Amino acid sequence: MNKECALETGIHTLGPCKLDSHLPYRTWADDKSIQIFVDEELTEDAGQPFSVCLEAAGPRRKLYFDTTRAKCAIVTCGGLCPGINDVIRAIVMEAFHAYNVPSILGIPYGLEGFIPKYGHALQELTPKGVADIHRFGGTMLGSSRGPQSAEEIVDTLERSNVNALFVIGGDGTMKAARAISNEVHARRLKISVIGIPKTIDNDINFIPQSFGFETAVFKATEAIECAHTEACGVPNGIGLVKLMGRESGFIAARAALALKEVNFVLIPEAPFSLEGEGGLLPALEERLKSRGHAVIVAAEGAGQHLLAEQSGTDASGNPVLGDISELLRTFINTYLDARGMAHSIKYIDPSYIIRSVPANANDKVYCGFLGQYAVHAAMAGRTDMVVGKIQDRYVHLPLELVTRKRRKLNIYSDLWRAVLESTGQGMLKGMLPPI
Repeated sequence: MNKECALETGIHTLGPCKLDSHLPYRTWADDKSIQIFVDEELTEDAGQPFSVCLEAAGPRRKLYFDTTRAKCAIVTCGGLCPGINDVIRAIVMEAFHAYNVPSILGIPYGLEGFIPKYGHALQELTPKGVADIHRFGGTMLGSSRGPQSAEEIVDTLERSNVNALFVIGGDGTMKAARAISNEVHARRLKISVIGIPKTIDNDINFIPQSFGFETAVFKATEAIECAHTEACGVPNGIGLVKLMGRESGFIAARAALALKEVNFVLIPEAPFSLEGEGGLLPALEERLKSRGHAVIVAAEGAGQHLLAEQSGTDASGNPVLGDISELLRTFINTYLDARGMAHSIKYIDPSYIIRSVPANANDKVYCGFLGQYAVHAAMAGRTDMVVGKIQDRYVHLPLELVTRKRRKLNIYSDLWRAVLESTGQGMLKGMLPPI
């Protein structure tokens, strides 16, 4: 079986669409498919690109729901990300103004909001109530981490007479959305489950760029610029910046390319050595001898092979990570002190800053499209899917596809090659992909 055949891209529906849409459009997305090329930016190997067809996002001539009697619900889960409020606003405005949906519920504090024992009251969302929320970071609904019972969640949806659920969250949340969709299907309920992928790490499978990522990269460059300024201000100054990226180094890579002062980028996908030929420490020593300062950007998940194995998981079920910044500071200090090199390390961790700010203009536009297309999909009875943007086209993707694995930075890609050329760190062991 070839790769193209292995990708199931069909979208589930609740049933035939029999109601005419009242939207005044001349062009529709009905039966349109979009062919995309799956290249190294969407995969993790150096294999040949192949093409797949995906269902186009957009309004349909025929609808499944009588929208004037429909009820929608929105839930936001996991960590914060720029643009969540923009997506909430877009969903509410589109459902209310375009489809005349009379009731839109906000689920407070993530999946906890569905569970009666937590005592969170559901909110009624209105255009007036969400009119200004896009000006602020975070999520007006609040959030939480960790799994909850799909059975209890669907119980609440059924009690509340919800017809469409919009789930905004990352990899774990999309898995939860799939579990909810499966439970809905098992009960033979007519509830549409639509995911809007959100991840600051940009690690949702098959989604080239998540909303908020561009904003996060921009804010990360501000921290890197400060680290560079600090490093230049003292003899043998070293600016060390730790950025978010548990398993994927996209923020670190993009931020380094945006601000060319970075000399070393450390990501989870490229294991590196500290000492010996091709080690980070000898390379750092040479950099300091030649230029008198250096900037290191490390994704939080980098260098885990060098750290003692951690036990346990966090609330989202992710393995607890060791602290790469502490390891680097310890080994750099020990290494340079042993060689009599006076130096100063300036450490900056902007993690919560880059994720809690409002979205920039481009991300706001992106979020608006995602919210609108999510509503179009739900009203046409699509379910068990996410809305995404691939190669500048908005498409429907099955939840099964985006939850297969986490997306990682492909070290065979042009992106990583550009990082190596920008930093000059290609001589480090582990930075170049195997031949």
